[in-house]
Amino acid sequence: MKNEGISKHLLIAFLISLVVYVVFYTFIEDSRTHNGPWQLTFTTNDHNEAALVINQPKLHITNVTFVFPNQLFAKTNLASITFSQPIGTPFDLPFGQCIFMDMTSLPCTLVFEISGHEIQLLPRVLTVDKQEQPWQPDDRFSLPEQKTTP
Repeated sequence: MKNEGISKHLLIAFLISLVVYVVFYTFIEDSRTHNGPWQLTFTTNDHNEAALVINQPKLHITNVTFVFPNQLFAKTNLASITFSQPIGTPFDLPFGQCIFMDMTSLPCTLVFEISGHEIQLLPRVLTVDKQEQPWQPDDRFSLPEQKTTP
């Protein structure tokens, strides 16, 4: 008789714990992802120069464009990438590399190395070669190739 009472209490405690876990997990996951991921398009301009277009609709970051003059790329290597899942770094992009990614919350923190330039995407600010720039819709940056010293 006593074993039956203990089993019932353990089952009730387990069910309550399961419900609490599901509720908190759902809340935490929603708060972590509600702003959505970065949307990056690796493309070329009219002169076949490499261009990177950054969008993050929830933060009203739209059409922020980086052009890399004299960096010619074949149109077949270009792509659009949504950064919503973690990937081991560093990894290659259509041009350049992603050298850091923190997916704790979306939009995540991303750091790219492209043509000798470091571009860091943070939800609050953009940094280009360690210089902070406020996010402005339709901003345009021209970044000529920098020679890196070994």
